Amino acid sequence: MTAQHLFWHHVLGLRTPELDRKIANELLARQRDDGTWAIWFEGPPDLSTSVEAYAALKLAGVEPGAKARAYIRSEGGIPRTRIFTKCFLALLGQWPWQRVTPIPVELALMPPSAPLSIYNFSCWARGTFVPLAACRALRPVRSADIDLREIGSRPHATKASPPPSRLRRAALREAERWVRAHQEADGSWGGIQPPWVWSILMLAALGHGFEDETLRRAVEGWEGFTIDEGDRLRPEACQSPVWDTGLAVLALRDSGLGPEHPALVRAADWLLNEEVTVAGDWAVRRPDLAPGGWAFEFENDLYPDVDDTAVVALALRRCHRGPDAVDRGLAWTAGMQSRSGGWGAFDVDNEAFWLYKLPFCDFGKVTDEPSADVTAHALEALAPEQGYDDEVRRGLEWLLAEQEDDGSWFGRWGVNHVYGTGAALPALEAGGLPGDHPAMRRAVAWLDTVQNDDGGFGEDIRSYADRAWRGRGPSTASQTAWALLAYVAAGEADGPAAHRAAESLCSTQRNGDWEETQFTGTGFPLDFMIRYHLYRLHFPLLALGRLRERLSR
Repeated sequence: MTAQHLFWHHVLGLRTPELDRKIANELLARQRDDGTWAIWFEGPPDLSTSVEAYAALKLAGVEPGAKARAYIRSEGGIPRTRIFTKCFLALLGQWPWQRVTPIPVELALMPPSAPLSIYNFSCWARGTFVPLAACRALRPVRSADIDLREIGSRPHATKASPPPSRLRRAALREAERWVRAHQEADGSWGGIQPPWVWSILMLAALGHGFEDETLRRAVEGWEGFTIDEGDRLRPEACQSPVWDTGLAVLALRDSGLGPEHPALVRAADWLLNEEVTVAGDWAVRRPDLAPGGWAFEFENDLYPDVDDTAVVALALRRCHRGPDAVDRGLAWTAGMQSRSGGWGAFDVDNEAFWLYKLPFCDFGKVTDEPSADVTAHALEALAPEQGYDDEVRRGLEWLLAEQEDDGSWFGRWGVNHVYGTGAALPALEAGGLPGDHPAMRRAVAWLDTVQNDDGGFGEDIRSYADRAWRGRGPSTASQTAWALLAYVAAGEADGPAAHRAAESLCSTQRNGDWEETQFTGTGFPLDFMIRYHLYRLHFPLLALGRLRERLSR
């Protein structure tokens, strides 16, 4: 994303020597000793990431080095990269648009009920594919004075795209209408980088300049997602203020802070002001469901999600604030339950797995099927409430059926089986399952087998691809806390494993904080990983607080 920041600034004519210098410094700081770049720290080298970083350094006038060049060549070079990489290089005149896998912009014309519609895709994928497909049809080029043939580029002369058919013109108009209608108040699209950047590029490719309010707001809003450290600059993929605030409130309450504390009053007031009261994309599949709930970011009201809504509802209940808003959020959550009984994050029944066979779906998740962690959070919020017996029953059945053969649960939005298990057991407890239930016992037995010698827990990101890494990795504060939450929920608060986990957290705390550099959050498993800077505080505080409460009974 740092490299792409430079690419789209080049296309829009916004580059400056200062920007080039800061981007180059950031990329060089992230380059590893072997000359490559990875998707996450300490991860394996990634070809597409390395190609984009290499190209950006060249664009900034900096030599990427022989090691980077050798690695890229050994992996097949630009021809073997993902579609997004080829599209960015096509913008720079380094790859022919004709050799980019077609992404039919005509999809924008298909109704939601069609066999193939943009609403078959997850919200983040549809938000990206609509403007990306328009760019693929328009084939914009702003040639860069660089030579990437050494890593397999195929430079081409700038030429006009072929005259579009009547159908394509209609599709481009609809794509533009859709993109404009989905811009958020802060100028973003969904508050995340991919749809934001490609929407900017689409509007520019259609001939719009900064006199266009949508484009101007988009570019100006991007400043709020840019971290400038003086000599280095990088964009943020997303921000998580609602999620962080909800978790912080829960952690402080479970640690014994009273609901009348000024910090919690202010936090609750802020969360109440962030309630989503308008219909978003979710309403396409649930047109009769009333709006409610909370989103992830400062401004992405079109995309509230079940995870945030559940956490915020729990937090506000614990603060005895906003009962009407909580009721609306819980009703919306219940209405977002999929037919299977589980919950996805943003959409209902978003399980078109055949999409992964499409040639342009070669990077990350494009579906938002129910997951154990989101379902668990929904159950934890709904189970104590009146009127949701059927939803809770179906959700519990789904969650129990999703338990892995080793006793763990898969973690979609956190790394990985420790996260899924740490979410599932509190949900089962909230749903009335006793600690001696077989599912609880199997989960506790699995946790016992993966506890580290230091008493902590950790899990390497590679567990998403390699079963041998499940629950294996250096101990981290957040992952240790997830395991401790599971032990407490299973009635093991006074057991030796919980004691060792708590001792690990207490002994590694430094001046009230924990050090955690690992990526324990997940965007797309293996393809887009996240380090939530407050996870190292939220979850240990939450787990230790719940442990203390259970031991004092």
